[in-house]
Amino acid sequence: MLEVSATEFAKRFARYRRAAQTEPVAVTHHGETTEVLVSKAAYEDYMKLRAERRRSRPMTDQQFITALEATRMNARYDHLNALMDEG
Repeated sequence: MLEVSATEFAKRFARYRRAAQTEPVAVTHHGETTEVLVSKAAYEDYMKLRAERRRSRPMTDQQFITALEATRMNARYDHLNALMDEG
């Protein structure tokens, strides 16, 4: 994430607006991030995720246990299982 002071942001708004198309631009005031400029596409993605979060439904304990038992770790982490088996 690109970080820029509010003064620099105001002076060169067009530059940072273009930069926000490829990465978030954090605007700081006295060293603290106060705003983040993102592309419209990134904002739309955020809004979709936010809407999905609101549609989540709670699970019963049994549904959770069943879902947890059905999960499998990605094969790229198999070496970690081997480390645990050594002990």
